[in-house]
Amino acid sequence: MHVFGVRHLSPMAAYDLRILLDEVQPSIVLIEGLHDATDLIGDIVRKETQPPIAILAYTDAQPVRTLVYPLARYSPEYQAIRWADDHDVEVRLIDLPSSIFLALQPDRQHISAPEKTQEDDVVEPADVPPESIYERIAKAAGELDYEAYWERRFEHLTEPGEYRRTAIAFGEQLRELREDHPRDLAETLIRESFMRRCIDEVLSEGHRAEKVVVVVGAFHAGVLGNDYSSMTDAELERLPSVNAKRTLMPYSYFKLSSQSGYGAGNHAPAYYELLWDCLHRDSGGHGCRGEVEGLAADYLTRVVRELRASGTHRSTAEVIDAVRLSRTLSDMQQGSAPVLEDLRDAAVAIIGQGDRGVLAEPMARVEVGTAIGTLPKGVSQTSIQDDFNEKLKTLRLENYRTTVKQDVSLDLRENRRAKTEASAFLDLNRSTFLHRLALLNVPFASSIATDQTSATWAEAWQLQWSPEAEIALVESVLMGETVEIASAYQLQQQIDNAATISEGASLIKTASRCELLAGMLAARGKLQALATQTSATVETAVAAYELTLTIRFGDVRRFDAEPLYPLMEELFVQSVLSLIGSSVCDSAAAKGLMTAMDQLNNIAFEFSTQVDEGLWINRLGELARRDDLNAVLSGYACAILLERGLMDNAELSREVSRRLSPGIPADLGAGWFEGLAGRNRYALLARQEMWVQLSEYIAMLDEEQFRRSVVFLRRAFGSFSVTEKRAIAENLGDHWGIGHEEATERLQTDLSEDEQDVLEELNEFDFDEF
Repeated sequence: MHVFGVRHLSPMAAYDLRILLDEVQPSIVLIEGLHDATDLIGDIVRKETQPPIAILAYTDAQPVRTLVYPLARYSPEYQAIRWADDHDVEVRLIDLPSSIFLALQPDRQHISAPEKTQEDDVVEPADVPPESIYERIAKAAGELDYEAYWERRFEHLTEPGEYRRTAIAFGEQLRELREDHPRDLAETLIRESFMRRCIDEVLSEGHRAEKVVVVVGAFHAGVLGNDYSSMTDAELERLPSVNAKRTLMPYSYFKLSSQSGYGAGNHAPAYYELLWDCLHRDSGGHGCRGEVEGLAADYLTRVVRELRASGTHRSTAEVIDAVRLSRTLSDMQQGSAPVLEDLRDAAVAIIGQGDRGVLAEPMARVEVGTAIGTLPKGVSQTSIQDDFNEKLKTLRLENYRTTVKQDVSLDLRENRRAKTEASAFLDLNRSTFLHRLALLNVPFASSIATDQTSATWAEAWQLQWSPEAEIALVESVLMGETVEIASAYQLQQQIDNAATISEGASLIKTASRCELLAGMLAARGKLQALATQTSATVETAVAAYELTLTIRFGDVRRFDAEPLYPLMEELFVQSVLSLIGSSVCDSAAAKGLMTAMDQLNNIAFEFSTQVDEGLWINRLGELARRDDLNAVLSGYACAILLERGLMDNAELSREVSRRLSPGIPADLGAGWFEGLAGRNRYALLARQEMWVQLSEYIAMLDEEQFRRSVVFLRRAFGSFSVTEKRAIAENLGDHWGIGHEEATERLQTDLSEDEQDVLEELNEFDFDEF
């Protein structure tokens, strides 16, 4: 029997493996992979299938657990499958079935399959000591990292059979050195026992051993012979199992890269594809040193091409010099040809002229790449994946299915120039679709801020496809067969679990943006129920304000917002009536109440005919007059009344005199002014009498009172610009007896050393302690 030990994502392993297959002409090929995914091989080899792709297995019950088994064009497993298809030879996958594999992973939501189903000579265990065996190997060899070590000693073994012999020997030695966690070791032994069982079955069917080729991770290659026992029927029955399903999905080179956190990947999947192409360039079926060395010119030429595309010119002569330098660096390591680390150093020295930052993006594009795989329509897709793909086509979003982030701006208004209803409301339908994906936590689109912050018709999104998005879609199929059905189910789950009225109001907004009418009605009912259980001003104000946001979208989103008005009015009244009682609070609570007051005031302005605006103004007046409530909130109420034109200069002057008088504690007086200055400060700048009163108040404070007032005054003036603060001081020049011009001159004078010391003390002081 021919056992070929591989490294996942090794182009030289794939190349040497195909040479062996040509020589042996096996009657069957056995590959380490999910046993119950063998029926997917027919779709893997279809002409329209373009790697990178992945086999995805998942449980069919909550909580969903998934297992991903990716394949690149240069994966030895993929090339073995391709060879078998070309020669009409049977292929079987012989690792544990996904039903057992997923059952063995109760604590891992997402499993990187090659770390487990492709565990070989290079896959590092999930939990490793600070310096792993792989790092020690690289250090002993004088390499920067294990990736450079592997490439120099394995990826350039171009003599037929050399890779196979070296990899198996290396795997056997590594097996003696590596110390796995007991759980991982047990799982490895179970898997190997099952693989031997599959081999026994093939031999018992009449296949001659010398016509069987087994492709596994080199770590396992030495233990698949007759010296070890195979799994029995009884042992197989005792293994845990869960219901699982399998599908194929497109994958990406970025996700294959270890830079994405993928433990079994390599640093540069696109670079290794370049190596794969070089091995087949005019080689006549057999690689040689020349083809491997050609990789240097390919890589450096592509880096320069990317650099030129960004507007930075580099000459062909510099590429030639960089190739020469890379070979020199490789010779210093006694290598047969430059490895990626040599090429990077040469590129930085010659092409980047010593600046690595200049080449960071061009090298990333050449090394990692942006390639994503494709599958024929309907191939091994779940119903929700099919629906997703159909929606991309219908909504003209197919071009956004790339690994490159792209921005898209939406205008939700009807396009009256469009000839069909679908075209007229294209952006609105796009928005609905993207909001549904967001509700399902499918990371395909993320909402971003727009310049039209107050426009209900404008939205901006950033779209980027990733394998994680595909996995999230598959997980969502348990909630419904389409995106709409699944999002409706997810919304109902969130409604059932909502615990606060602000959550309930937010879910109404979500339902409207997702165009889920039944969900909006259910969320409204839940919000009404939650509203009866609380009297918290902040929560009810947030809920009322959230409802106004939903109502604003009514026209543009084509839904009837009328049923929401009574609930908004009810929450508004509830918030206003509880405001006075809530205003007996500390400074921390006052911050939240100020936001609530803003929201209630906005509602009273915008929906004055639907809500009791008179009640709101009445409560503002009471809060502004009373001395037994939080002083900051009283000042803030005065500011809102000023803004509404309901407090004139004379009334403001009387209030200032009362609040900033000798009988009022300094922290209360300054706190009141902080609230007053909390909004519409531009209108305050012109009220000269108020600033005179404030100046006189501060002047009469003793040392202790002044120190306490500074806490509030510092916060109050923190929102004023330098120009505004200077204007206030200059206008007070006459009151201080120094005149406008002298006040200006003094403000421009440098601080004395003592004054600077006092200012630094203030900057270092923790005002929050007060």
